[in-house]
Amino acid sequence: MSEPVSPLGNATFAGKASIREIGPLGLVTLRARPGTPGLAEAILSATGTPVPGQRAALRQGETWTAWMSPDEYLLVLPRAGVPAALTTIAASFGSAHHLAVDVSDARSVFRIEGAAADEVIARLCPVDLPRLVEGEIRRTRVAQVACALWRADGGITLVAFRSVARYVFDILANAAR
Repeated sequence: MSEPVSPLGNATFAGKASIREIGPLGLVTLRARPGTPGLAEAILSATGTPVPGQRAALRQGETWTAWMSPDEYLLVLPRAGVPAALTTIAASFGSAHHLAVDVSDARSVFRIEGAAADEVIARLCPVDLPRLVEGEIRRTRVAQVACALWRADGGITLVAFRSVARYVFDILANAAR
């Protein structure tokens, strides 16, 4: 089996802000209605976080759980932990209706850091950045590409589809020039 690689080989750019691709990471999309038996246990056992509230991204060590929609969560964890997380999630739900899918190979993840990080995002995304607090997630567009982003550790983490990784990196780098 081949080793996982990030779409752009961990590309970096340094300008007004630093842009870097991070990964390869483990990403799991979990779909279940709030209140579904096993939901809280599944998320807690897979990531160590409780179920996030609306627009929240919660961190526990190296893992994140992000609210994506009323019945969708994004679990971000070390790549090697994805198979165990999927097994744990399935066991937690039992026969309750849910969907848990490894989307690690379908996404790219970027970090935007530095004093001008907000300026870079403001050039590309229709987000009210002064109101985006630490640990709050937004689903939006970077230029015309769907993405999700959240503020954490003095920077912004942005997740987009892998198929547009080069485009997203290039427009982020251009905005940071």
